[in-house]
Amino acid sequence: MKKYGIPTAAYEVFDDMQKALDYIKDAPIPTVIKADGLALGKGVIIAQTREEAVEAVRSMMEDKVFGESGSHIVIEEFLTGPEVSVLSFTDGKTVVPMVSSMDHKRAGDNDTGLNTGGMGTVAPNPCYTPEIAEVCMREIFLPTINAMNAEGRTFKGCLYFGLMLTPNGPRVIEYNCRFGDPETQVVLPLLESDLLTIMQATANGTLGECEVKFADRHACCVIMASKGYPTKYDKGFAIDIPANVAESVYVAGAAIKDGSLVTSGGRVLGVTAVENTLEAAIDASYEKVKQIHFENAYYRNDIGARALAAGGK
Repeated sequence: MKKYGIPTAAYEVFDDMQKALDYIKDAPIPTVIKADGLALGKGVIIAQTREEAVEAVRSMMEDKVFGESGSHIVIEEFLTGPEVSVLSFTDGKTVVPMVSSMDHKRAGDNDTGLNTGGMGTVAPNPCYTPEIAEVCMREIFLPTINAMNAEGRTFKGCLYFGLMLTPNGPRVIEYNCRFGDPETQVVLPLLESDLLTIMQATANGTLGECEVKFADRHACCVIMASKGYPTKYDKGFAIDIPANVAESVYVAGAAIKDGSLVTSGGRVLGVTAVENTLEAAIDASYEKVKQIHFENAYYRNDIGARALAAGGK
């Protein structure tokens, strides 16, 4: 991203502690300090003061709290603004964004608790306006594909853009080379075109000639998880899904045991509803959730509330 001018958080990389400490003297606060290596998901510190930043650098580079992962650190700009996920089809030449979505990463209501793989989603994301979509296509999506080609690494498939809409414009937070979960559970139900045809065009390099049409509707997915997720949780509980809601349920952390469906993971089910309004989609999804039962079930009660507050209808 830095090489090709794709907007992301400003950052510098250090393997010399004194140079890192010197950089912090003038770095904007808050700032983000990351151990550049495996740290069991704990190697990121958001320093709210310069003193905290110094302490974070010393703990990583001098005290080795993350082992050798802290020998090499990244000091990064702290970004603010609503997040948006945009999945896209690309054949290496053409980029076709799918409907935008809003994820809910925190385990608890009102965005509290630990980060998870996602507790629910809504689509489209009301923060992602047509004007912002144009900027993203011009400054992020096409430049990313062009950069991959320039590096001799042409990418064909599903490219996921995790974006933050900052006061200074959209910034890339992450890329994934796949469909994202649980974003896919709200994006694909809105797809009206044939998915296999799109996949074939993506592989064959003919995506520019292929119709990719999405319904002008709204989708909401509520994740039913095992209580205790994302840390410790019990599993092996029988799952009861009524036939009338089964077609709306995406099975994630479950298994067949003695002919019955049982829980086998932290995030167990994704329950999706598609309606003409966001409010109706949220209500319908929760109505389905209430009809599904398994011991130890847990879910957030506010999926979509942030989108409604942002002007979603």
